[in-house]
Amino acid sequence: MVAADAATNAVAVAARNTGSRPIRFLVSDAHCLPFRDSSFDVVLLQSVLHHDNDPAQMIQEAFRIAPKVVIHEPNGNNPGLKVIEKTSRYHIEHNEKSYSIRQMRRWIKDAGGSVRYVKTAGFVPMFCPDGLAKAMKLMEPAVEWTPGVRSIACAVYVMVGVRE
Repeated sequence: MVAADAATNAVAVAARNTGSRPIRFLVSDAHCLPFRDSSFDVVLLQSVLHHDNDPAQMIQEAFRIAPKVVIHEPNGNNPGLKVIEKTSRYHIEHNEKSYSIRQMRRWIKDAGGSVRYVKTAGFVPMFCPDGLAKAMKLMEPAVEWTPGVRSIACAVYVMVGVRE
């Protein structure tokens, strides 16, 4: 297992906390990874695309090195999250964006893959004020299980794409 991040300090902290797990840590640009084509069985893009200026290219690179890509991202279909992106100083300063499931499907297709699985979850978005978060947490089970509602109200999604 290899974990890659562009942030040298983040990689150093992760490496110090590995314990006995067999993980190799690497400082690298996710747009140009130092691996041969099809070097891995699967790539996990864990909550990174919304931080990046070229997420479509990162997905292409993931499909270059593995036939399966698992993506976990904030749900860009969620209107509450869009409000947070436009009003939260943190989100504005870090130019964070979220992407709809439709957009992610398009990028996967453009990278030569197809979507095999999508699951939305959670109702409380990151950076939600505590009082509101507590109320939303009470409603979370109903939101997660209501078709139509979950696609726009859930906080995150997981998507699995496979190379065609």
